[in-house]
Amino acid sequence: MKRQFDDLQLGSIELFCRAAELSSFTAAAVAAGVTPAAVSRSVSRLEERLGVRLFVRTTRQIRLTEEGRAYFEQTRSALALLVDAERQISGQHGTPAGRLRISLPTPYAHYRVLPVLPEFRKRFPEVEIDTHISNRNVDFADDTYDLSVRGRAPDDSTLIARKLEDAEMVVVATPEYLRRSGVPKSPEDLVSHECIQFERPSSGRRLAWTFRQDGEEFDVVTSGAYATSEDALGGATLARAGAGLFQTYRFVVEHDLRDGTLVEVLQEFGGSTRPFVLLYPHARHVSHRVRAFVEFLVDKFAP
Repeated sequence: MKRQFDDLQLGSIELFCRAAELSSFTAAAVAAGVTPAAVSRSVSRLEERLGVRLFVRTTRQIRLTEEGRAYFEQTRSALALLVDAERQISGQHGTPAGRLRISLPTPYAHYRVLPVLPEFRKRFPEVEIDTHISNRNVDFADDTYDLSVRGRAPDDSTLIARKLEDAEMVVVATPEYLRRSGVPKSPEDLVSHECIQFERPSSGRRLAWTFRQDGEEFDVVTSGAYATSEDALGGATLARAGAGLFQTYRFVVEHDLRDGTLVEVLQEFGGSTRPFVLLYPHARHVSHRVRAFVEFLVDKFAP
């Protein structure tokens, strides 16, 4: 059988993938222990072989072309499978390695996942981790992420969904605000209060507050002069400043509640939850680093 790739071509593909991951020829060169010129030559060889431009180059940065992104998606997965195959055959499959790219919503990133990443890397030091923190959904077909955490599992048969937790919601305010404006006794009382709003990034619609009574959850539309979008933690910061009431996840404000910076109200109507789900593409071969990270998070947070 005629060889499709020689050692030089495989090395060029590795350097191309590292440059695409780091968005820099220089950073890729440092990571690979070669010169930036060597990375540039490797990419040029690939472009000549394929007959397409893989990067748009400027004096300050590089970025993938549409063809480059498609090529990166395929070759990155192929290289990961080669690494896993060698580790499995050589008896090293118990040590995940390589770069892991994760997309996380803001609250879950700061209060759940980021704090435990050092523990994961202590257990698996050969895994490098890139985190993308945003409340916008990612498209695994277009974006170069291995996993994402989101509030619900989409109707997509190409994705595997693992439930992490149902996070409890609480309504909080500062003691000073409650002295000034009074303590609401029921969700109906919120109509006369300053309720800090959060707007969904996907639709721009303001998120209703959820409550539970007699085992049933129900939504209440609130209003207020303050609104945040993109970063849900902005509402918690406003609440700490005395701007009004805010509904957020208990894990975001548990320290504030403990030290008295914030006070929980409407406890009789508490207990409502919102889910967090770990998503990753359904593939015949899931890389060992992805598998290890999935099991790590599920073990940490799933009931």
